[in-house]
Amino acid sequence: MRIVADENIPLLESFFGDLGDIRRVPGRQMQREHLKDADVLLVRSVTRVDRELIAGTPIRFVGTATIGVDHIDRAALDEAGISFASAPGSNANSVVEYVTCAISLYLERTRRSWQDISVGIVGCGNVGSRLRQRLAGLGCQVKANDPPLQAKGEGGLVSLEEALACDVVSLHTPLTRDGEFPTWHLLDANRLAGLNASQLLINSGRGPAIDNQALKARLKQPNAPLVVLDVWEPEPDIDTELLERVWLGTPHIAGYSLDGKVNGTEMIYRALCQHLGLPVLRRAEQYLPEPPLSLLAFTASARTEEAVHTAIRACYDIRYDDGLLRGLLRMPQDERRAYFDQLRRHYRVRRECGSVKICLKGAAREMERNFTVLGFSIKR
Repeated sequence: MRIVADENIPLLESFFGDLGDIRRVPGRQMQREHLKDADVLLVRSVTRVDRELIAGTPIRFVGTATIGVDHIDRAALDEAGISFASAPGSNANSVVEYVTCAISLYLERTRRSWQDISVGIVGCGNVGSRLRQRLAGLGCQVKANDPPLQAKGEGGLVSLEEALACDVVSLHTPLTRDGEFPTWHLLDANRLAGLNASQLLINSGRGPAIDNQALKARLKQPNAPLVVLDVWEPEPDIDTELLERVWLGTPHIAGYSLDGKVNGTEMIYRALCQHLGLPVLRRAEQYLPEPPLSLLAFTASARTEEAVHTAIRACYDIRYDDGLLRGLLRMPQDERRAYFDQLRRHYRVRRECGSVKICLKGAAREMERNFTVLGFSIKR
């Protein structure tokens, strides 16, 4: 069996080496010629899988090691009789930790606490629902908006306008242009005009959920909000003037914890095994290395709020990736696209909070509760 895969999918050989011959291809360069003798196609979000790509190929299975599937033409796969699998929830925790870090930095900047702020979560799927639970556990007032879920009878949801009135607004919608609830340019010029300088807007979902040109114009105006962007419109040809104006910008890596990426590989591996009628012999836990940081210790003299901020940023600090992306601003225009992809291709090992033990020596129970909410392992 021949497997063609995006070269950025981690542990390809470890998971799929026993199932067939693997050919690695840069995801943005994937062409039909690469698939002419392939049985399986494995991709990430940068490869558009449509009729043009799969026409006349022997592909029988497509897997994407990502949460989102807007880059997959499901109708084309169904018409061709091609089985499909994605990795819903695989890197959700990674994105939640990215957003949590952004809010932690916002709280430090504004000298506020978790209990003092409201957070509007737009989109309550795998990421949004986990973020909702985590922030509520930290004491935030959380208001969630998700019209498709509300239409199905889900309770406890608010209007988009109410979510956008919160101190922090975090977007986690899929990208849809049609249907009853389109999300393309959900935040247009009119909605962006309603945000003010006391607010933080975070987009780690889909770049075109915000009209990036309207956002750039809004950031040139008085009383503009703080903005954190991990996703852009378009990628990898991002607007450098917009990058200069956002508070923090990163190269679409919110979900790039090693834990999340390996989970995604395992999920499509399991799906392929099921498709082939083979036993599942590999698990993500087999391949995760020791984390760079394995233990943090706090004593009874530590203040809970400061300890929480310290632990969050010890595991992951957005400012590091922001600094790397801004290196793009010093480059010739014709090198920027490749640099954006290089930052993603060679992304460092980043482990999630669950890989770190927190040692509490006489620390308050409130601190232990907060660390548990954040996913840390507690050691007393």
